[in-house]
Amino acid sequence: MGKLGKAIILKNPYKIPKNSLLLNPYAEKSVSVEDKPIIEKYGITALDCSWKEAEMIFNKVSTKNQRSLPFLIAANPINYGKPCQLSTLEAFIATLYIANYKNDAISLLNGFKWAETFIKINEELLERYANAKNSKEIVEIQKEYLSKL
Repeated sequence: MGKLGKAIILKNPYKIPKNSLLLNPYAEKSVSVEDKPIIEKYGITALDCSWKEAEMIFNKVSTKNQRSLPFLIAANPINYGKPCQLSTLEAFIATLYIANYKNDAISLLNGFKWAETFIKINEELLERYANAKNSKEIVEIQKEYLSKL
């Protein structure tokens, strides 16, 4: 994303904007449309690291607006078909989609052949999450969906 000019790459985690929405798979609160004002004002931050390193790295970062993503299926070449093992790009797409920045989410598909597949296999869930009013409703949608699997 950085090479395509769609993200700013920070090498130092201490330079993370303190009020931005930080995507953290271990955060208790899910991203939702109620995060739209934070995204508009401060942006979205995602840490690009391997899943093996994630827990250690996220334990070192402290910002106030940390959010997790609800249940989604990865479509990236490394974790295709795995639940909740999203790439950084998929996490950005999902966050924008859920926060009702659907056009911005779709604009990230360009340059990544597999990203369109991510939207296709998760479209029903992404739409339902985007229509939720808050994090609590997103968690309820997720629970309902998982109970049917």
